[in-house]
Amino acid sequence: MHLSQIRLDSPVMLAVIGVLALIAVVSVPWFWDKWRKRKQLGRSATVLVALCLVIVTLGLTGNMIGGFFPTLGSLLGTGAFAAEGIDVEGGDNGVDLGRARDLGVAHARVGKGTIAHVTVTGKRTGLTRDVTVYLPPQYFQHPYKAMRFPAITWIPNYPSGPEVTTAPIGYHLPEQLDSAISKHLLPPVIVLIPDPTGTPKIGHDTECVDEVNGSPNDTYLSADVRDWAIQRLGVNPDRRAWTIAGWSSGGYCALNLVTRHPQWYAQAASVSGYEKAQVDGETENLFRGRKDIEDANNVRINVRLHPAPLELLAISGEKEQNESRAVDQMRAAAQPPVQFTTWRIPDAGHNMNTFKAQLPDVLSWIGQRIPGPSAPAHQADVTGGVKPWPLPKTGARGALAEVEQ
Repeated sequence: MHLSQIRLDSPVMLAVIGVLALIAVVSVPWFWDKWRKRKQLGRSATVLVALCLVIVTLGLTGNMIGGFFPTLGSLLGTGAFAAEGIDVEGGDNGVDLGRARDLGVAHARVGKGTIAHVTVTGKRTGLTRDVTVYLPPQYFQHPYKAMRFPAITWIPNYPSGPEVTTAPIGYHLPEQLDSAISKHLLPPVIVLIPDPTGTPKIGHDTECVDEVNGSPNDTYLSADVRDWAIQRLGVNPDRRAWTIAGWSSGGYCALNLVTRHPQWYAQAASVSGYEKAQVDGETENLFRGRKDIEDANNVRINVRLHPAPLELLAISGEKEQNESRAVDQMRAAAQPPVQFTTWRIPDAGHNMNTFKAQLPDVLSWIGQRIPGPSAPAHQADVTGGVKPWPLPKTGARGALAEVEQ
């Protein structure tokens, strides 16, 4: 059996191991005085078994809540993609996406999008990673055949990969997209869900940045995946048709990538994100002492020194002290033409339930800002006149267009 076939998100497995842990804990005092021979060895073994089962139970519970690893293979970094809710395997660079046509047409009849898994190899970076693609019902309908669709790049939270968006313990993004599109809260949109980390995941939190002497994660996520989607899926290249969104580390990635690349993106939505790359036991040595590169990946600094015509949404829970402080600092630092919207959620902490509760409103916010599918047009400047980061420092000062909700 392959490691990717061993599920870690099974409620049945959690229940069984939880019961075994309870029995083991009860057994420790029960057998404490019953060991006649090798008493010390028996006692130590009983305590060790009980402790291991309790730790495994807590770990599985945390995994269920956070939706991090669906299989043992994903935890150990075997590189095998295993996600539930995938409708079709699109192959390397989407070479087999054509096989989704009939299924997509059938799904479209009932207002359901189609989920494909592909591996995308970046032309700039050479990195190859998993990407889950949501194709809206309209993508397979004849009136939209020649249309260019807007796109959302959805960045999963560390240590999750694309599977968290479709797994039973995840946040069911495809269903949320179907609902928002059917209610006309969101135009038909293609959603790209790339793996921001690669393998192995444990101890390899990339924070979506181009590491100094390391993986070019930013370039892969911001440029390679975008270029592939424009060429292979016919996504609208206009920057105003592109949004990046995410939760937790994915929220930081969204804000950072968009503020660094306003020539390609016009909107970002962050739930429980922060302003700069986190440095902890799971993060690699991303910048290797290069303070200039570290500052170049600080959203607070970029919205102050390099403002561009961007619309940014940052959401934090009332109980998220660090995230709320970061949001306040970014909003205070932002300079026109940046529009920085913030939402503070009462009595909410840093957990997936908070995020899932905000997801419909996030999609509606995006839907109010991106264009719908449009006929192809030869545009002289799909960047809207926005120059790539870094931008020249501007001396403009004035009232910040901000909204508190």
